[in-house]
Amino acid sequence: MSTVEEIPATVARLRETFRTGTTKSLDWRLTQLRGLRAMLTEQADEFAAALHSDLGKSRAEVDRTELGFVVNEIDHTLAHLAGWLEPQPAAVPDSLPGASAWTVYDPLGVVLVIAPWNYPVQLLMAPLAGALASGNCAVVKPSELAPATSAAIAKHLPGYVQGVAVVEGAIPETTALLEQRFDHIFYTGNGVVGRIVMTAAAKHLTPVALELGGKSPVFVDGDVDPTEVAKRIVAGKFLNAGQTCVAPDYVLTDPATARALEQALPQALRDLFGEDPATSTEYGRIVNHRHFDRLTGLLGAGRTVVGGQHDRDSKYIAPTVLAGVRAEDPVMAEEIFGPILPIVEVADLDAAIEFITGRGKPLALYAFTKSDRTRERLQQETSSGALSFELTVSHLRVSDLPFGGVGESGMGRYHGLYSIETFSHRKAVLRG
Repeated sequence: MSTVEEIPATVARLRETFRTGTTKSLDWRLTQLRGLRAMLTEQADEFAAALHSDLGKSRAEVDRTELGFVVNEIDHTLAHLAGWLEPQPAAVPDSLPGASAWTVYDPLGVVLVIAPWNYPVQLLMAPLAGALASGNCAVVKPSELAPATSAAIAKHLPGYVQGVAVVEGAIPETTALLEQRFDHIFYTGNGVVGRIVMTAAAKHLTPVALELGGKSPVFVDGDVDPTEVAKRIVAGKFLNAGQTCVAPDYVLTDPATARALEQALPQALRDLFGEDPATSTEYGRIVNHRHFDRLTGLLGAGRTVVGGQHDRDSKYIAPTVLAGVRAEDPVMAEEIFGPILPIVEVADLDAAIEFITGRGKPLALYAFTKSDRTRERLQQETSSGALSFELTVSHLRVSDLPFGGVGESGMGRYHGLYSIETFSHRKAVLRG
């Protein structure tokens, strides 16, 4: 772990390590990935305890969305990395007779990964795995808002992998890091800080990946089974107490379907968390009092279908569904990032598309419909980081799909081969 004063020397040390060329070999890359995997499995109990302390996460949720998620990503990379790194031939024009051409992935150098607090293991380790698989050294900055998890990462990571430094801390440490020259910066968080990161990176012409957020809509067509749809919406929305960047942010549907969902959603919540979610071991807590106060300030919109209970001492907010919400209500002004689900009524698909496209491009768009024509229109007429039909949040589990935003929801992409593309330079080679 480095202090503010030590950060320049830490970055310089990693740059010297990269210059030796040791990180470029396939063997080094595979060794680091295996080390990262070993840490996540051997120290699973400690990480699970830290995540419960920081966010109230259950062991099942930790295994599924934090540790297990990254292990699966590492396993996918281990299985395919050698093939991904093979030179790729390129066609040569007749005007260059006898020449051959190909591309290779070159490591960038020393990269910076800044992680958020909501999935403090997954959203640090998954990009780190891509950086190491690409042959880079890395500085990682865990979130200070998940202090127990940050401490566990700082304690264990250096003992399992080489070419990586952990910097804990808050604004002073992040500011000091951003003053350094990196070869790539990977930031996950909000747009306000994303702009700060991009501004700092511009001074060094450093490329950035910004994994941000946005209000991810769910369009529900009138031809679906509201009971099944409610289960799938609830499973995605209230994971990690709604503190998920790709969580369904609000529902768009016609008035009749809205009434059906108002009947189905409370039962779906009872099926998932029992009669009292406050006593459920599977339901988390809000990360801190600042976010708790922000979220409780949004509860006055529309009418409460279910939920609304909250306790500041325990940072508990019940899973809440609001109906009759208007576009101009405060709950629709920004990404909710908590366990509040507004239902906004629209006349039809045309109105839904107009509503979606009239706002910032979301990180994800979800839709439940039986109509191929509706799916085609949503694919062609909207823009989002990802588009998912009949499921919520699940697209992250497909390692061969890129994950990233567009417009206000971010730039850059990762997971699987896309992590190699992000953390490498695809170099053109020509031989005459």
